[in-house]
This record gives sequence, C-alpha cells and structure tokens, in this order.
Amino acid sequence: MTARIEYIEWIEPRLDQTHDLGSSDLAGSWPTDPDAILARYSPDKVPEPTVAEFIAREYGVDPERVLVTAGASHANFLAFAAALDPDESTPPGERGRVLVEWPGYEPLVRTPEQLGAVVDRFHRLPDRAYQLDPGRVRAALTDRTSLVVTTNRHNPSGKLTDRETLADVAEVAGDTRLLVDEVYEPFVDRTQSADGSGRAFGGPTAAGIENVVVTGSMTKFFGLGALGLGWLIADPEFVDRARRLRYHVPAVAETSRALARQILADVDSLACDARALLERNTELLDAFCAARTDLSDPVDANVTFRFLTHDRADGDEVAAAAESEGVLVVPGRFFDEPDHFRVSVSGPVTATKSALDAFGDVLDGL
Repeated sequence: MTARIEYIEWIEPRLDQTHDLGSSDLAGSWPTDPDAILARYSPDKVPEPTVAEFIAREYGVDPERVLVTAGASHANFLAFAAALDPDESTPPGERGRVLVEWPGYEPLVRTPEQLGAVVDRFHRLPDRAYQLDPGRVRAALTDRTSLVVTTNRHNPSGKLTDRETLADVAEVAGDTRLLVDEVYEPFVDRTQSADGSGRAFGGPTAAGIENVVVTGSMTKFFGLGALGLGWLIADPEFVDRARRLRYHVPAVAETSRALARQILADVDSLACDARALLERNTELLDAFCAARTDLSDPVDANVTFRFLTHDRADGDEVAAAAESEGVLVVPGRFFDEPDHFRVSVSGPVTATKSALDAFGDVLDGL
C-alpha cells in the first residue's frame, strides 16, 4: 500500500491559522499569497473563481470532481497511481493490470509499468481509421484490469471520438475505470466546436460519464506549457485518492494557479486565437499531404498532426533524412508503429509553410 504522508495531509488545511508557528518557509517582507504577488506586478486584479471552479464550469461538473495538477503528465501519473493503489487486502507485489490502446503514446504505457502494473493492449486498427471500438476493449479486458486507457484525439493518429462512443467504452469496462487523456480534444474547427452538452473547450469530452477519468492541460491547445498546469476530472472518491497520492510528487506552483486564473478569465478569446491558428495550419498540412503521392492518406481532418507512412522508407529513415536537413519529424516507433512517422504543424503560419517546403524537398530526395 502506498505510504500516506500524514503530516502534509494534516498541516495543509491548517495553514490559514492567525499565528503560524508551523510553517518553515522564509517569507521575509515578500507577499506569500500568489494573489498578492500578482496584485503587486499585474495591472489586472486576479479574478475570484479558483482554477478548479473554472475547469469545473467548462466541463459541466462539480468542483469536487476536479483536481488541479502540474500538467497532464502529472494528472496521468496520479490517475495510474490511484487506480493501481492497493488496499490492505491486496497480496504483496500485486498492482493489477492496465489496458492501453495500440498504437499509443509511450508514456501511457511506461508510467503504469513503472508503478508495477502489467500492461495489456487493445488495437485501434489503421484500416479502420484508428477508430475506438468498444468490442476490442471488451475482448482485451481481464478480471484484474484496473484501468482502461485511451486518448481523444487519438495520439498519434488524430482520430476524434464522439462522446457516445466513449460512453459505450465506459459501459463495456463496467466497474473498471476508463482514463481518457483529452489534451488534444479541443483541436476542432469552428463548425465542430458549436455549443452543446458534453463538450469542453469546443471538443467532445468524456467528463461526467460514470467511471471515467479525464485528464487535460493548458499545454497543447493553448500553448501554455510553461505554466505547468493541468487537471484530472473524476468521481469525488477517485479525486480524493489522487489528491492524497500527489504529495509524493511535485505539486502545482501557487503562482501558476494565480496566473491560470487570469488566463482562464479570458479563455474564450484565447481559444478563438488558438482555433484560428489550428485552422490555418490544418489547411496547409491537408494541402501538403494531398499533393504527395508517396504518402499515405491522412486518417482524420481538422487536426494539425498526421500519422503517415512513406512508400519507400520507414519512420526512422524518414526522420533521419529530415533531421539531416534541419527538419524535425517524429519516428513512429515511439507510438508502436515503426513504419510510420508523425508530422505536426503548430507554429506560426509563415514558419509552417517554410517547414513543409523543406520537408517536401526531403521526401523528394528519398
């Protein structure tokens, strides 16, 4: 059983005492409250809602279902740790099994392995456009599966799954929780991002479906990786378990929380800018792929990354040739598919055009 850090659990709710003889941080004359720090250096007043309240409002859930984390990787780690956390009745050395999609994002396999889990896989088949199939999840489940893991959009293919299919997978999983990493979920165009229930930041979310854990962050869609802020959304019991386990890993900086509150107060404007760049770069990537007879057809539209194959070279060969010309693409072996490579266009439009032109010259030379 994971050791609980009882001291931190005890002292954290007591730090608002008037006479603090328990804290050991040297505050000096500096303001220790992040709101006060921002008030000193920012012309704008920090808005009242907490980050958890902002996120809860966006996902249409109660704030008690939201745990703010130090990015999506932190959120995923806590989700794995909470799902695999044994109780007193668990035999020593047993941490259960985790069922992860294939092909998939490597950390979603390595993190549960590091935590002592056995990792099984279920397939999202290329010839079916990498769609999420509840039947394949059902066939791969065992009586020791502690967590089923998928991504939406699918990383690396970009396939977008609707909420109804996610609900079907959760129903198939039964009492086993489903983890949906939604860092690419907002990557939809204006027509797809129309208002409606079961959506967050414009895309379809699994938040609120029974036995589902959702993770996300400010990194991918909003381009705010430096903020180091993400979240985990689940039922209150699971969130409480994850909250206890977070004391074993670095926490969210309070200044990051305060900055995020300012940013989220203008999230609609930020999302509009992000979606405009998404659409422009997607058009460029679509046109590039359509003009090349040596590349496989893209799986899904309206996304700025593609998981491709070349008709004369594998993923490592394409990546090596690109690197020799100063172009970065990612070999597919990091996503379980050595024949593939991933291309992503997320920079300014002018830089994206130049990069695609250079990559076209690389492909011409293969």
